[in-house]
Amino acid sequence: MEIPMGTQGCFSKSLLLSASILVLRMLQGSQAALHIQKIPEQPQKNQDLLLSVQGVPDTFQDFNWYLGEEMYGGTRLFTYIPGIQRPQRDGSAMGQRDIVGFPNGSMLLRRAQPTDSGTYQVAVTINSEWTMKAKTEVQVAGWRPQRSQNWALLMMLRVPPLSPVSGDNIYEVMPSPVLLVSPISDTRSINPAQPLPTPPPLQAGPEKHQYQQDLLNPDPAPYCQLVPTS
Repeated sequence: MEIPMGTQGCFSKSLLLSASILVLRMLQGSQAALHIQKIPEQPQKNQDLLLSVQGVPDTFQDFNWYLGEEMYGGTRLFTYIPGIQRPQRDGSAMGQRDIVGFPNGSMLLRRAQPTDSGTYQVAVTINSEWTMKAKTEVQVAGWRPQRSQNWALLMMLRVPPLSPVSGDNIYEVMPSPVLLVSPISDTRSINPAQPLPTPPPLQAGPEKHQYQQDLLNPDPAPYCQLVPTS
């Protein structure tokens, strides 16, 4: 039985289209089967984190881990090529991180820090035309810094700064608590617990008499203090 020439072309195109759809579905199914499990699910600071990859085929060429929303050289953590002497090759995004790759596609992040939080993606290369991908979000919980007790005590005892000295200070006049009785030439105070000295006898003359009267009856106005008000 012979197939017409035009019919052969249509049959070949139909077969090619069916094969392409089948391969596309296989690739989509393979990508959907790849899954990353976080152990633990919510890592804490300085805790080891295992990103276990589930659904990797038995044979593959290599796999690459990335940290970021995009997958390129700047976000590559490392490449793992099984079967060679040094299978792990660190990338530019590795930095100071301590990460170990495993032959099954998984990775271990030792002593995770809050700065390690982000999107982790893995790309498993099966062959030149088939790559499986998966990603997960990692949030490393951090410790909040605790304020020292000394700092809190200083905040409680904090004294507001002194206002600059100005000439607008208000003073209150208060009587002196010590009775001051001394000659004009001597401004030393006398202890009230001690008896007052006996004044000399009055002598004749208006000036001396007035002077002695001032000693006996002193004017309290000059003996006062200036006390600043709050």
